[in-house]
Amino acid sequence: MSVSPSFGSSNQWLKELKSEERGLYLIHLLLACANHVAAGSLENANIALDHISQLASPSGDTMQRIASYFTEALADRILRSWPGLYKALRSTKLSVVSEEILVRKMFFEIFPFLKVAFVVTNQAIIEAMEGEKMVHIVDLNAAEPLQWRALLQDLSARPEGPPHLRITGVHQQKEVLDQMAHVLTQEAEKLDIPFQFNQVVSRLENLDVEKLRVKTGEALAISSVMQLHTLLAHDNEKKSPLPSKHSNGVNLHRALVNQNTLGEFLEKDMANGCSPSNDTASSSPLCSTGSTKIDSFLNALWGLSPKVMVVTEQDSNHNGTTLMERLSESLHFYAALFDCLESTLPRTSLERLKVEKMLLGEEIRNIIACEGIERKERHEKLEKWFQRFDTSGFGNVPLSYYAMLQARRLLQSYSCEGYKIKEENGCVVICWQDRALFSVSSWRCRK
Repeated sequence: MSVSPSFGSSNQWLKELKSEERGLYLIHLLLACANHVAAGSLENANIALDHISQLASPSGDTMQRIASYFTEALADRILRSWPGLYKALRSTKLSVVSEEILVRKMFFEIFPFLKVAFVVTNQAIIEAMEGEKMVHIVDLNAAEPLQWRALLQDLSARPEGPPHLRITGVHQQKEVLDQMAHVLTQEAEKLDIPFQFNQVVSRLENLDVEKLRVKTGEALAISSVMQLHTLLAHDNEKKSPLPSKHSNGVNLHRALVNQNTLGEFLEKDMANGCSPSNDTASSSPLCSTGSTKIDSFLNALWGLSPKVMVVTEQDSNHNGTTLMERLSESLHFYAALFDCLESTLPRTSLERLKVEKMLLGEEIRNIIACEGIERKERHEKLEKWFQRFDTSGFGNVPLSYYAMLQARRLLQSYSCEGYKIKEENGCVVICWQDRALFSVSSWRCRK
């Protein structure tokens, strides 16, 4: 099936496609459109976008929904070629902070990923701080007070008594930090724990480490939840769209085997057609091209001598140098997340729609449409983080059996059976079916 101008003359058959056939054709169209966008062939890209718009729907089945957001991202990438037009179309766009906070809370409630990350992080901190009387925790994304409420409760039950606890929260929105300070101060008073909460209103890329005010005699722990990847952008990267060297397609003339999830559907359908080729699958170079922001930041954290640093990140490669590589990798990753939602909430759910559009859809847009310093969603695999931390002087601390046990028990409390935990090099990897989605790893300074 080719995408050509003449093909658009009669499209009634598109509406008569069965779900599986429609899914196959949407993948084909997305790949074709991305190839046209990467090559600068805007007329053909426009034709593909027109065909996709007749099949995709943000309220349809899983493939229709995900196609809607990838299509929007590809269109956004095209529009950025005309800065004046792009700015004019977005000049009245409102960004409501309260809505963004609410959607992130929905993500926390609907999915188990952050809950597992918090349980594992807290356990690693408790084990590292055994016997310490002065504990300082730096939270590089202080958005959810429930994590530290649970830690306060655990510390209050220590046989030797609770330590003096200081938490420094970093967040770009002061109202988020105010709410966290209120909740945690109340909890500490109720538990009779000496407690102090310090606010640092800042984006992570602008953070002055001196403002963390780490004091001599404190045992320091650092928690980073889905933040470090935003520092992988570096100033000397080209902002213009990169042409793809390869034209990937999908063979649509073979029989479709029944699959349980969109993730399996994509695995089988894309294996022959759109896996990254050998010369692009290497992803972003490590350190050699000067990811100076992340290097200097990790070096600065190392200089604070934390007893433990626990890092949660998306476990997928969305930092490739070409559009086609990023599209292929992110399509698999977000297909798994959309599958999770399909198994959890009805298609008419307003919560589901908001999470898909305002959170997952915006991440997809950033991965596909943006280049250079604007591209913040630079997720990388766990092995890349191992290399980065090792280069910066950190050594991995294998998570304890008890931390793994708590993670598994939490997942078992979910009625959905698709979630899985696996251990990888002493780290927790949270999966949907067999697709790795998030990793939690623990680190300490090497002497």
